[in-house]
Amino acid sequence: MVAGGQRPSPAMSQALRPRWSVLWPSRLRVIRQARPGTAAVSFNNRCNDRPRRRAPPLTPMAAAAADAGPELRRSSSIDRIPAEARRILHRLAGELWGADVDPAALVVSQLKGALTNEVFRITWPGGEGDPRKVLVRIYGQGVEVFFDRADEVRTFECMSRHGQGPRLLGRFPQGRVEEFINARTLSAPDLRDPEISGLIARKLREFHELDMPGPKDISLWQRLRRWLEEARSRCSTEEARELRLETLGDEIAELENVLSGVDQRVVFCHNDLQYGNIMIYEETRQVTLIDYEYASFNPIAFDIANHFCEMAADYHSDTPHVMDFTKYPDMDEQRRFLEAYLSSSGENPSDVEVETLLGLIAKYSLTSHLFWGLWGIVSAHVNKNIDFEYKEYARHRFDQYWDTKPRILQACNTTS
Repeated sequence: MVAGGQRPSPAMSQALRPRWSVLWPSRLRVIRQARPGTAAVSFNNRCNDRPRRRAPPLTPMAAAAADAGPELRRSSSIDRIPAEARRILHRLAGELWGADVDPAALVVSQLKGALTNEVFRITWPGGEGDPRKVLVRIYGQGVEVFFDRADEVRTFECMSRHGQGPRLLGRFPQGRVEEFINARTLSAPDLRDPEISGLIARKLREFHELDMPGPKDISLWQRLRRWLEEARSRCSTEEARELRLETLGDEIAELENVLSGVDQRVVFCHNDLQYGNIMIYEETRQVTLIDYEYASFNPIAFDIANHFCEMAADYHSDTPHVMDFTKYPDMDEQRRFLEAYLSSSGENPSDVEVETLLGLIAKYSLTSHLFWGLWGIVSAHVNKNIDFEYKEYARHRFDQYWDTKPRILQACNTTS
């Protein structure tokens, strides 16, 4: 994610809509498979939503003939950008800004903090008040074990059509180019700010109300079991014993049994609502949720529980893998969030409704620890490009699971 900046100039409003950019940890069906060495930029997507005003269509960029991308100047970091992406960038500069910009005169800056992908901000100098920026996202190594990339791109494009995130500008085999709009990425302390927390709650309710395609079945349990199998297949016997992986199948089954049969609403969830995936326009106080790689249909309580757990994280500290669970929101903070979430529809939630949801969130916090603990173990084995202590992060999540499980389940059984 990226912080701050100026609004797009009126001249840019036809090319870049006033929405937001993306970064973090962080789904579209392509019309046809791009040939090797070809940058695919044309997409077709069926998404059940009302049409919205879009930027003028880009001219075809897939027909670049050169085997290597154009020689782009002004930054040594350009070597990190694949040739197919360079061709897209070269053409985008002319298509978005015309003769007012030198396509080859760009600056590449890698954005820090991503846990799944490498993300670069591309800037063309010049132009008062004109951002002239896009993002290049290079997919992390081996992350397809966590989600289907075609599904993820389809979700990305459908969200864009819903006005929920940046526009897709082009694709290449190792990643994609995305629209960049200046807004501020939230910081860890922002999640505890009462005003911002209320904005997030209301935005999350709006997100949950989106009409998204696909089977509306809970994905959580199947995903947990698949990730557990991935972790077991990649860990040594000693490592698996140390992390107690042999017991986690029974733990998942127990939680599924505890939560089965409970009347709970299933919606399209973000599933990764950490502060780096939330952006805000300071002037309008509008909030947007970005990065949908892990998004899928799940119970509302899981999405909120995961957000509450993320209040214990600070991925920009000296020890980004360490979570401080003393920062987990207290009951007053949780109630305020839920009241803002539930009342955003115009109805006043009852005390029973709030208390029931609080109980479910507590239980789903346990599944969040298993979810991201398993993610950390698998990531430690497959994603070598990102500088992050995945395995230690997993230990923290598993430790919190074992420490809090008896208290949470006992309390829930007492009140049930």
